[in-house]
Amino acid sequence: MKPQQKLLNSVDRCVDEALEGIVSSSGRLCLLRGHRVVVRADLEALRGRVALLSGGGSGHEPAHAGYIGSGMLSAAVAGGVFASPPPASVLAAILSLRDAGVSGVLLIVKNYTGDRLNFGLAAEQARNRAVAVEMVIVADDCAFDQPSKAGRRGLCGTVFVHKLAGALAEEGCPLDEIVSKVTEAVKGIGTLGVSLSPCSVPGCLPSFDLPAGEMELGLGIHGEPGIKRSKVTSADEVVKTMVDHMTNPASQSHLSLKSGDSVVLCVNNLGALSCLEMAVVTRSAIRNLEGRGVRVARVMSGSFMTSLEMAGVSLSMMRADQEILRLFDAKTTAPAWPNLSTVCISGTSYILDPPAKDMQETSHTEGPLSDVMRKALEVVCSSLLQRQEELNSLDRASGDGDCGTTHAQAAKAIQEWLQSHIVPGCPGQLLSALAGLVQERMGGSSGALYSLFLTAAAALLKDRSDPAAWANAMHAGTDAMRWYGGADPGDRTMLDALCPAVEELRRLTTSPPGGHMAILQAAVEKAELGAESTRELTARAGRASYIATVRVTLPDPGAVAIAAILRAVFEALGGQK
Repeated sequence: MKPQQKLLNSVDRCVDEALEGIVSSSGRLCLLRGHRVVVRADLEALRGRVALLSGGGSGHEPAHAGYIGSGMLSAAVAGGVFASPPPASVLAAILSLRDAGVSGVLLIVKNYTGDRLNFGLAAEQARNRAVAVEMVIVADDCAFDQPSKAGRRGLCGTVFVHKLAGALAEEGCPLDEIVSKVTEAVKGIGTLGVSLSPCSVPGCLPSFDLPAGEMELGLGIHGEPGIKRSKVTSADEVVKTMVDHMTNPASQSHLSLKSGDSVVLCVNNLGALSCLEMAVVTRSAIRNLEGRGVRVARVMSGSFMTSLEMAGVSLSMMRADQEILRLFDAKTTAPAWPNLSTVCISGTSYILDPPAKDMQETSHTEGPLSDVMRKALEVVCSSLLQRQEELNSLDRASGDGDCGTTHAQAAKAIQEWLQSHIVPGCPGQLLSALAGLVQERMGGSSGALYSLFLTAAAALLKDRSDPAAWANAMHAGTDAMRWYGGADPGDRTMLDALCPAVEELRRLTTSPPGGHMAILQAAVEKAELGAESTRELTARAGRASYIATVRVTLPDPGAVAIAAILRAVFEALGGQK
């Protein structure tokens, strides 16, 4: 097995280059020369206030440099990937803050032995230099029912502590008061993670093996295996398992949570879940908590403390009273902190009713053209249903093979509509109704194109229904398809059948009544010739444009469908087959 490929320049230099990328793109941060230490560029703004310093191994980005800014951290120290930073760098950061004139330094440390030792050593060395230093250890892991002597691990709940302590420091609170308040808040924070995959340190093999279809519950942010392995289930079931475990009173590391409690929820992407998956998990978490009678006051969802490319998620919860929420809502310039609403999530309605339908849509009356238009629609629908497999077969050569299916969906929707509606005597009203039907039931780009055509054509048939008006309406519909769809004749699309037919139909504006059917017949023949000509064309629009030219030798299915529709209308009006 080979190490997983990563988009890096050098395994040895990846941490330093990542820090340079973070700092050089910020405009508000600086690197401490000779150390992997990121500090605020405006350190002078900290004079007389408490400074906050955190850090740990790299690979958890945006933690911790992403939380540097007014209202959060003053500096962050980075170690190698998943490695505690050296005490010399921690001390250098502390002394830089001292030289900026701060009143004291609070170290916020995740509960890992390496971090405790190295930050602790630097703290003692700083105290020997008369620096006021205190350390708060965050141990929010809810995985183990009976934690070892090392205690609960520090996980994503640490970000909550950054925020609360940062808000207090920004208000000018003294060091001892910040320590007291934050230490109390930590007691109400719990985190649990689950993953569908391991992660791998650059240049190394994955941290553990996880067979496909299985998930690991309670793993650490450095890729340490968790407490339980099981089959992957639905997002709702996974979230339920996580919250059940986190709040189980039989566990020594549980988060005490009861109905009526208020919490801040953090849904943290461990690295490789898609945004869509994260949104689904976030919904599940909110619903699960509200189902337990817990009031979800705030929700942050995204990547806050990752584990490289691990495909997993952690849930962090913090019991929150009004003071906690006030500090949580306080402004910060830290780039990784989300721009959250200060409105309580639970109890807030998020469904808005759409506008009421236009009453004109339901006030149709029949007219002289109703019967002939109904007959034309019936023949068109029958033709499209008969050609479903033919169109699908053509589409498989240049698309996803569903052209016939989508046209059949439209045909069935129109047939259902005809059974329960009168056909309005006004052609414009009929085309508007058909536009809504295909938009809703046909789907895909075809549905949008047909709906555009019908909507634009309908506008020219509201007050007129003579052949010239029909010709002008067809032209307007075709122009709308070309404008919004971005295709032209010759691009191997339905327009190669539609445009020549519409040009022929424009003769209706000047021809005598006796020549109308001949013009319609000529338009149908031109549409059929246009459809056949697409065999020789190179696709420059639509899905077929992504297929190698040598592979597309059959006519375009959209153009064939247009020709079939026009042929069906012609036959319904009494034309010869």
